[in-house]
Amino acid sequence: MKIEFIKSITDLKKEEWDSVVDSDYPFLKYDFLKTLETTECVSELTGWNPFHLLVKDKKSLIAVMPLYIKTDSQGEFIFDWSWADAYYRNGLNYYPKLVSSIPFTPASGPRLSTNKSFQRREITTLIYQAIDEISHKLDISSMHILLPETSELEDLIQAGFSIRTSYSFHWFNNGYKKFDDFLSDLTSRQRKNIKKERQKIISQDIKIEKIKGKDISEEMISCFYNFYQITYLKRGMRGYLNLKFFKEIIKLIPDSVLLVLAKNFNGDYVAAALNFYDSSRLYGRYWGCLEDYDSLHFEACYYQGIEFCIENNLSRFDPGVQGEHKIKRGFLPIETYSAHWIKDLRFKEAIDDFLNKETINIKKYNQQCSTLLPFKKEIIKKIYEQSTEIK
Repeated sequence: MKIEFIKSITDLKKEEWDSVVDSDYPFLKYDFLKTLETTECVSELTGWNPFHLLVKDKKSLIAVMPLYIKTDSQGEFIFDWSWADAYYRNGLNYYPKLVSSIPFTPASGPRLSTNKSFQRREITTLIYQAIDEISHKLDISSMHILLPETSELEDLIQAGFSIRTSYSFHWFNNGYKKFDDFLSDLTSRQRKNIKKERQKIISQDIKIEKIKGKDISEEMISCFYNFYQITYLKRGMRGYLNLKFFKEIIKLIPDSVLLVLAKNFNGDYVAAALNFYDSSRLYGRYWGCLEDYDSLHFEACYYQGIEFCIENNLSRFDPGVQGEHKIKRGFLPIETYSAHWIKDLRFKEAIDDFLNKETINIKKYNQQCSTLLPFKKEIIKKIYEQSTEIK
């Protein structure tokens, strides 16, 4: 087996990439990664320089990993600013670094995809060795595999990667047939709170629509994009993705896209949330609104997503990172992970010590969050069992 790197996913044919992708995870699709590049959302100018990793056995492609040379830490959502600062304070460069991640998309999922599953550990070890070699050629300080699947962790550990524990809040489908089944698992107080929030949407004469990719019009996606940018501008930022990307992606992978739109009493669009999904999960990420409406964010970003999961028999809803307000709306605190290769052994030792201490605090935090869950006591254990089964 040997490792190769390509500077654009277009250096590989779609059928070649798809032949080794062993998941319907939407963000690992050739079309998704290609669209990020062709619309220039990822490029040297945006700090995401494609450098995708290929593993070949003789002449056959057997594994792929999305990979980027990063010159900053923007759009990653696993924060390492303090690591970069420590490097600079010691007269060393932290950038460039290598990052295996889905740009601007903090959704856990497969990072190494292979059609030789029985060789996964061997392939992971080979990647670890190859990164060491390429780091000297490109003066790379480190490699970071962000939000891999839990099933990938043991291979990463065995290969030598350091593991970082983070947290997120996910909703799990406890075999619900309708939204009211979900509500029946909650305590009386929290059930009333959610009903009250949903009633506020009706009281404000707002109507909600869920539209799958093939039915999303250019007007709809343009409205969404306007709201998306307005929301970023309120925080003094600009959205990472451009309109061209959104227009292209709904054409290329329509069966993976869900748009939630909110209309006011005049029939004008006032808010939107764009989601992606596969055969088992919904991934919520992009949201925007024209003006503030009471509880509209909760309805568009959470309750409509929960309804969609129930209607389509999806097992999990990953609405994006952070947000303690999700807990009382039925989202469980769970551990997420990242894996790190650090070239400088002195910094590796210091970072490993930091990670050990950080993991203890993350676990304590998750335990504290678990005490705030809105479910009835007899349901909590069942929900956690469900979450473990579908990791």
